[in-house]
Amino acid sequence: MPTYRLQVNGQSREVTAEADTPLLYVLRNDLELNGPKFGCGLSQCGACTVTVRGITVRSCRTPVGMVEGAPIQTLEGIGTDEKPHPLQKAFIEEQAMQCGYCINGMIMSAKALLDRNPRASEADIKEALTGNLCRCGSHNRIVRAIQRAGREMAG
Repeated sequence: MPTYRLQVNGQSREVTAEADTPLLYVLRNDLELNGPKFGCGLSQCGACTVTVRGITVRSCRTPVGMVEGAPIQTLEGIGTDEKPHPLQKAFIEEQAMQCGYCINGMIMSAKALLDRNPRASEADIKEALTGNLCRCGSHNRIVRAIQRAGREMAG
């Protein structure tokens, strides 16, 4: 089985896996990063979202062999308990989560948007989240949290 060198959350990591192994499985099972969740396995729910080269991807359908050497960021890599990312802080302050299952995808999608445009409009935010499903009904609070984080990131 081949070995792949991954750049995950700023650290070089080596994993042994078949080239077509979903990145999600490597992140969760081999690297013990549990931010990305298995939801649908079909790239439709967004629970497994990570960024690769700053672009959101669904890790459930992204083969590990396609991301070797590319910078990969997961929810665990955007902030710490001591210094949470503005999005993490805003989601807490706005109480923008209930069950928390979709939050990984929501935050990672929002981060990719705000990294490009911290002054994103409500329409921009809703568009960026179209691929992320939430059944709890926290949508308005999620949008408010992203707007709050955007204001902080814009300075």
